[in-house]
Amino acid sequence: MTFADAKQRFSNRVADYVRYRPGYPSALMDLFRKECGLRSDDVVADVGSGTGFLSKLFLENGNRVFGIEPNEEMRHAGEEYLSSFIYFSSVNGSSENTTLADASVDFISAAQAFHWFESVATRREFLRILKPNGWVAVIWNDRRISESAFGREYEDLLVRYGTDYTRVKEAYPETADMEKFFGKGKFVRRELPNFQEFDLHGLAGRLGSSSYAPKEGHANYAPMMAALRELFQANQESGRVRMNYTTQIYFGHLAVVGAAG
Repeated sequence: MTFADAKQRFSNRVADYVRYRPGYPSALMDLFRKECGLRSDDVVADVGSGTGFLSKLFLENGNRVFGIEPNEEMRHAGEEYLSSFIYFSSVNGSSENTTLADASVDFISAAQAFHWFESVATRREFLRILKPNGWVAVIWNDRRISESAFGREYEDLLVRYGTDYTRVKEAYPETADMEKFFGKGKFVRRELPNFQEFDLHGLAGRLGSSSYAPKEGHANYAPMMAALRELFQANQESGRVRMNYTTQIYFGHLAVVGAAG
């Protein structure tokens, strides 16, 4: 599923995104080194790099990283966040048009952004910029909804007050989507645990970082924030709540024939 406004949905949420969105567990690099043979001299294209959370892990691993990001505000935030890394290059591009040279990267990552991509054009572009036998990894943080009262009630809040939460949620890829993108038998799925802890201010910032959360002035904003305060008070321990995630990871080689549809 794609959205006409996907490249601009987070323009007015960048500050909250930088401060309150979850990063990715450091064990992710161990997994890529072990299962993909990731080396420190590999060139990485982090597509939909946003504010740079995943790019930072690759840079700390010693990789040359091209951060491909079409949203100007997000791209500038990523440039500031990663300004101390000399091997980071910020690129005004998209998954369908990265602007990178043919066969120029060893590894492509797409973190928390894949569901916004136009899959056929993206697949074509990835095959173009990948070196032979290059790797592609699709990663996102998935909230664990059912394992706690807080998780279930936070989900209910999003369904009740979100502007288009259900539509966005349904766009997140499933295993069948990965099979179509990579090719049958061409990818591996792994999971890693992840979490965040918030005070009330942080929880409000986490909610505000989501593209489907109504902004101040919207009819749903005030009742949503009232419900969030009530949710926090009912579930906090020592002034904090814990949001648990599973970091979903799909990685493999793109089949050259027969998987693009």
